[in-house]
Amino acid sequence: MRQSPFGLFLLALIFLAGGCAGPKTVKTEPIDFPSIAAEAVLAHVKILASDEYEGRAPGTKGEDLTIAYITDQFKKAGLQPGNTNGSYIQNVPLAGITADPGAELVFKKGAVEQKLLFKDDYVAWTKRFIERARMENSDMVFVGYAVQAPEFNWDDYKGVDLKGKTMVALIGDPPVPDPADSSRLDPKVFGGRAMTYYGRWTYKYEMGAKLGAAGVLIVHETEPAGYPFSVVQSKVTEQFDLAAPGKNMGRAGIEGWITLEQAKRLFALAGKNFDDLKKSAAGREFKPVALGVKASLTLHNKLRTIDSRNVVGKLEGSDPGLKNEYVLYTSHWDHFGIGPEVNGSKIYHGAVDNATGVGGLIELARAFKRLPEPPKRSLLFLAVTAEEQGLLGSEYYALNPIYPLTKTLAVVNMDALNVYGKTKDLTVTGLGNSDLDDYAGQVAAAQGREVKPDPMPEKGSYYRSDHFPFARQGVPALASGGGVDYIGKPAEYGREVREKYTVNDYHKPSDVVRPDWDMSGAVQDLQYYWMVGYRVAQAEKYPEWKPGAEFKAKRDAQLKVAR
Repeated sequence: MRQSPFGLFLLALIFLAGGCAGPKTVKTEPIDFPSIAAEAVLAHVKILASDEYEGRAPGTKGEDLTIAYITDQFKKAGLQPGNTNGSYIQNVPLAGITADPGAELVFKKGAVEQKLLFKDDYVAWTKRFIERARMENSDMVFVGYAVQAPEFNWDDYKGVDLKGKTMVALIGDPPVPDPADSSRLDPKVFGGRAMTYYGRWTYKYEMGAKLGAAGVLIVHETEPAGYPFSVVQSKVTEQFDLAAPGKNMGRAGIEGWITLEQAKRLFALAGKNFDDLKKSAAGREFKPVALGVKASLTLHNKLRTIDSRNVVGKLEGSDPGLKNEYVLYTSHWDHFGIGPEVNGSKIYHGAVDNATGVGGLIELARAFKRLPEPPKRSLLFLAVTAEEQGLLGSEYYALNPIYPLTKTLAVVNMDALNVYGKTKDLTVTGLGNSDLDDYAGQVAAAQGREVKPDPMPEKGSYYRSDHFPFARQGVPALASGGGVDYIGKPAEYGREVREKYTVNDYHKPSDVVRPDWDMSGAVQDLQYYWMVGYRVAQAEKYPEWKPGAEFKAKRDAQLKVAR
């Protein structure tokens, strides 16, 4: 006879009581997994991903409709306004910049020029809030993977002066071979196969700003980037950043990507071999290479400022002594709006990414509200803006929290629910980072599932969604969901559907609701998310980062000051 989820949950508790390491919980009666209706989640997705909502871009009619819908659903779910001013809204000031798509990027050596076409060959923007951004006859320097990591005795810059120059950088982490087995990467350096934050494009732009570069151009390669160049091409529309004092003049003047083909042409113009220099960049001895080529680009920009919006609902805790402590659920509501036409469509619907997450967030709130008594601590449900623009809504909340981060136990993020059916396993990205991974393992076991690490750690998923700004501020944050071992499917099915989605639908108009979706996987994960949040809200102690986690020092100092 198949064991019920309730029975599995009891067995898991008995097993844990026998000495398994993991977070402690208060002694309360075990509670069953909630009932969550797949049809209800799907109904939200169909509305949010409809043509009427125009792709849910910040600062558009699509945002207005989305904010009104989520607010109304939070009210109907019985959530209190989450802002202390009595509103469900947290305004997020954004600066919008749209570059003229006619701009040419020119590489020049002597009398020889190479002209790159906007979108086809390169994509570039500025985060400086100015009408004209430019680099003119800027000396180009290849800086390898653009990494400066003292803990790994790694410095790609070697003291080079980059002020006013244009950095050319590779995406990803340096692929350092394992001394014991050259067929694999060294797990002690940059996480081995798993991408660290050093591999992210955001880090490389940050380094360009730090070193005073006029421009930063990243060479796109599909495998280390984790997505095809067509995803980069979706960034030719309006770009946002948090509105900042000083108009972001501390950023590099130009940020962008060039295709691999154009990078090879550039290196050939410089009299260099791209593949040889890329290989040399995988070693500590690498030194920056002046290419002897000058770059010129002028971007003429349309500017505007807007107040975009996060939506936050609150379920107050039942324990008077603990209700001012919080477990935070996050999910981003935005997508790319109306953009370049692909196969006859200009609306970037964002059904999986991330109408599913928002629909799940609403139904999680309903499930918590149905409890006879709320959890001891309060729960926050935060639908954030501008994730697709660089995690801006979550970053704004993390820097301007409505409720103190020192009183925020954990963040549980939901981004792109599983629409392909139930799985035997559960993926936890960044597995081993914090006590939240222990909660994940316990709850997954209660579902009869096995926790596994991210099957594609090289894509750096832990740094690509809305839990990350909270982790950077020290709050333990869980990135998990789905799996790759689908019940009743061939062994390779999970990887195949992920790769198919990435190539065909990710950040494209074709990310729409499909009749062959199997929402039982989404329900399975939502029940898991619900139980993790419930147990953290009931716990005797705060979840902690594991020893060696890169965010542990920040949290320890944060809580020490608070006490």
